[in-house]
Amino acid sequence: MLRVGRVLFGTATVLFLLAPLIAILPLAFTSSSMLTYPITQLSVRWFEELVAADAWRRSIVNSLIIGSGATVLATVLGTLAALALRRRIAFGSALRTLFLLPMVVPAVVLGIGLQILLARLGLANTYAAVIIAHTVVAVPFVLVSISASLDGIDPQVERAAASLGASPARVVLLVTMPLTMPGILSGAALAFATSLDEVVLTLFVAGPNQLTLARQMFSSIRENISPVIVAAAFLFIVGTVAIGGLLAAVRGRALRTSAPA
Repeated sequence: MLRVGRVLFGTATVLFLLAPLIAILPLAFTSSSMLTYPITQLSVRWFEELVAADAWRRSIVNSLIIGSGATVLATVLGTLAALALRRRIAFGSALRTLFLLPMVVPAVVLGIGLQILLARLGLANTYAAVIIAHTVVAVPFVLVSISASLDGIDPQVERAAASLGASPARVVLLVTMPLTMPGILSGAALAFATSLDEVVLTLFVAGPNQLTLARQMFSSIRENISPVIVAAAFLFIVGTVAIGGLLAAVRGRALRTSAPA
């Protein structure tokens, strides 16, 4: 009886969370220009408009450019930070807290600070500014993911490599990094998803030429609610599901690899 209750509660929770998506996503395939039910005729016209309209097409390209740049930068910085914080260094706990602050600081406060800083550096309204801003909020996710992978490495493996004559750099490159690769890939996927979804910081630091898909959706909702927004949301969700599937595949492969024979 308890097991049945858990299943029912879990099912109800999932349905509650998915209900808004189930209600809105089918409207991406409506032929009508109004977001209303019932759907009289199925159509992909709004996906075609999403690709054909210059503003939407440019925002998709901008999201891919900015997301890729932020992912690379956040992954490199997060990996280096995780490797450094793994060692017992002075003020290690304080430094870790500083790295994780962007996860808890209000986005508006962070956006104002970044806007002032980037303007003084002469980077206002540039792709570099948006990439830096997205990197700031993505690094904590990379750090947490890689730190979890590093904690799962047996220190004796690295000591064995060092005892066989490998230098510290070779131990990191040939032993530590391959074992940490699932965490690195997971962190990179989370960084890209974070960049793709970020809109508040983009409003503060981006110019008209750096319009991302999330910002374009936000602006369109304020002006006119059109099914093309739902089509864009559909692509967002497909991308998120794909990233989630990638994370699950990477973690599953890591578990199979580390499982004893």
